[in-house]
Amino acid sequence: MFDKNYLPPLKAINLLLAAVPEKPVSPETLKIENCYRRVLAVSIIAPEDLPAFSRSTVDGYAVQSRDTFGAKDTMPAYLTLRHEVFMGEAPGFLLHKGEVCAMPTGGMLPEGADAVVMLEQVQSVSDDTIEVMRAVAPGENVIQKGEDIAAGVEVLSRGHSLRAQDIGALAGLGITEIEVFGKPVVSLISTGDEIVPASSPLGPGQVRDINSFTLAGLIAGHGGTPLKKGIFRDDYATIRNALEGALGHSHMVLITGGTSAGIKDMTARIINDVGKPGVLFHGVSLKPGKPMIGGVVEGKPILGLPGHPAAAVVCFDLFIRPLLERLAGLDTRRLFPKTVRALMTKALASAAGREDHVRVSIDNRDGLLYAIPVLGKSGLITTLVRADGTVAIASDKLGLDAGEEVTVKLF
Repeated sequence: MFDKNYLPPLKAINLLLAAVPEKPVSPETLKIENCYRRVLAVSIIAPEDLPAFSRSTVDGYAVQSRDTFGAKDTMPAYLTLRHEVFMGEAPGFLLHKGEVCAMPTGGMLPEGADAVVMLEQVQSVSDDTIEVMRAVAPGENVIQKGEDIAAGVEVLSRGHSLRAQDIGALAGLGITEIEVFGKPVVSLISTGDEIVPASSPLGPGQVRDINSFTLAGLIAGHGGTPLKKGIFRDDYATIRNALEGALGHSHMVLITGGTSAGIKDMTARIINDVGKPGVLFHGVSLKPGKPMIGGVVEGKPILGLPGHPAAAVVCFDLFIRPLLERLAGLDTRRLFPKTVRALMTKALASAAGREDHVRVSIDNRDGLLYAIPVLGKSGLITTLVRADGTVAIASDKLGLDAGEEVTVKLF
């Protein structure tokens, strides 16, 4: 049973969100080619119709649809071929009753035409006569002017994370620059007398820095700019100076290590001493990640993450990601987690009163997905490397049964 004073993860993140102002990073104007995965600071209103003219979706012949009514293989409609439309040119003629004009895919529909007959449904009788062997309805094989996007409508809303297709739509409307929110800068402070840079040879009792690389990748992948401040020894003044320096040019600060009850674990005290309101919680009913610290100083979140890699990744997803989304200006109402449903391959036990996040790999067997627990202590980086995602065991459950269907949250 977990300590009853530890907060449930949901309550802990809500405390943080309540203490962090809903004020995204100041916007900037960028060219659209530099805006993939950036967040819109303003809604985009279409300045013009897309397409700007009615166009054919097939190779064929533009017609007045009523001229084809009743046409079939045994009784075709005979129409007069008068003109041809060329790509990139506006037709300089009016299509009259009983006339057709040759059309390429994407060509501009001439005035008077309201449909296009596919090339495969037409036969040539002479140089100026064709027979149509299938009737077409008004608008058939045509994209109408403004059918894709009409001038004056909202195309993309403020808070939307721009995807490749969104950038394409902006380009189609002639919008080449847009206003997006700035990327939140997240400083990373690694602590511990035993931590050395990844490039260093290991001495007795030393371990290489893993978390700053893992967290930097997660931050960058969720719209932030990671800023590694370095590795600092377990000394109050050293860590406090690093934190105060980072607060001056960051929107959030992460401190890894120094969160448990050891004599050198002083992260919570430093956060409280640096500013108000300070530490909001120290310890959550979560495995892995129980020693997690959440604090805020003058509206900026400061989080103390456990030193174990698996715990740091779980805590990132539960606590840091929602804060990044707020700072980035994301409209979270349209954010959906990437999950799959799978069957557990073995039973797992869980302690009452805590939320367990179990690493799992996914196996596809004859069209069914299976979740295979990746067992191991939270200090083992290979449990993350071999995993495809996590399964959450709610605090009111005592575990999972073999064969039970679960939701796997993918990395």
